[in-house]
Amino acid sequence: MTAHPVRPHDDAGLLSPVRAGVPAEAAVGDPAWLQAMLDAEAALVRAQARLGTVPGSAARAIGAAARAGRFDVRELALAARETANPVVGLVRELTRLVAAEDPEAAEYVHRGSTSQDILDTGAMLVAFRALRLIRADLARTAAALAALAERHRDTPLAGRTLTLHAVPTTFGLKAAGWHALVVDAEARLARVQESLPTSLGGAAGTLGGYLEYARLAAPGDFDAETYLQDLGAAFAEETGLAESVLPWHALRGPVADLAGALAFTAGALGKLAVDVQSLARTEVGEVAEPAGAAGRGASSAMPHKRNPVLATLIRSAALQVPALAAVLTQCLVTEDERSAGVWHAEWQPLREALRLTGGAAHTAVELAEGLEVRADRMRSNLALTGGQVVSERVAAVLAPRLGKAEAKALLTRASARAEAEGLPLAEVLASAPELSGAPAREELTRLCDPASYVGAAGFLVDTSLKGER
Repeated sequence: MTAHPVRPHDDAGLLSPVRAGVPAEAAVGDPAWLQAMLDAEAALVRAQARLGTVPGSAARAIGAAARAGRFDVRELALAARETANPVVGLVRELTRLVAAEDPEAAEYVHRGSTSQDILDTGAMLVAFRALRLIRADLARTAAALAALAERHRDTPLAGRTLTLHAVPTTFGLKAAGWHALVVDAEARLARVQESLPTSLGGAAGTLGGYLEYARLAAPGDFDAETYLQDLGAAFAEETGLAESVLPWHALRGPVADLAGALAFTAGALGKLAVDVQSLARTEVGEVAEPAGAAGRGASSAMPHKRNPVLATLIRSAALQVPALAAVLTQCLVTEDERSAGVWHAEWQPLREALRLTGGAAHTAVELAEGLEVRADRMRSNLALTGGQVVSERVAAVLAPRLGKAEAKALLTRASARAEAEGLPLAEVLASAPELSGAPAREELTRLCDPASYVGAAGFLVDTSLKGER
């Protein structure tokens, strides 16, 4: 292992392995966030140049300087302690870089804008780019889960409620449930991604600065309403984001919507993860994670263990993202036209929610595509209760003969005896005086076969997957 120098401000993911090294981590890191804010500055001046209120040469000079590699991220972070946001220092440094190449162009940096326009637009660009990665991973995960559901449409499995065997189901139906959640999550993220807006408001949401500079630069008659409509449309086109209807400095719906979709996505993947953990228990052994690289899942103390680390990483993210989403949602309660602290409280939770969800989605691909399904162990476990797992079915069949209440009482007594004496339920029922003469032992044996009582599982799998075919 090659040693690398560690600086006090580095966050390499040591305590967050679910996102360490995944594409979403790089997409929301400090360099990516810085580049997104610079992209917002460059897009804004290009939009202004398209409308003739900024020289095209100035837009080109500013765009050429807006490269994150030319800035010291740490210095910008430290400077932000004096202004409560990183944009003030960024604009100062960007202006200096532009002036060194084209002094006249420097006058047009950040023209009419305000810090929140740039940071919020940058945040939406970061989110847009991260969601593209997350959605691609969700699509792969969904495809793998659909294949599992189809392949194991009729593979019987003990359905469990409150941790105990309930009635039989199929592994295909369980996988179809995972698939449905992941497809739903991807659709929610798609809707949010399509609506991520630019931020264009100026100092207090009136767009006054944009208008005044444009009025001074525009020859002849100046139509303020037309200019603002054209500026909003051009800025949206230059960034690839949606056009905002109103300035949203203090209307934090876009962030809250994004937070909700990320929380749902993490939770959907968490359901897959916790089910895999339960099914992979030593005494259950119905699935196993893909082996992966040598040493994966190793214990520091117990050589025999291969821990379900993929599911563990996903679950860790699923437990964190909803709490981060709660922070972001409560930021809807924002005072005045710009908040003193609420807006600022969004940045890190939003970044963390994006990279944790991205890490979970990327990890889920490997888990779903490589999941080992042990159908023989599922059948073996299904037989553990000696047919008691289908007591619901037998009670329903006997109800017309004995009455519903008496049939249930008989099955309760028979199940208790079968459990105590280690006998198959069919054998106990065959000797019950209440059933003398009918049904025959062969019919009781058939009724107590768990594999033949999976209800509409196959139909439900087919119905669920129909839209994916």
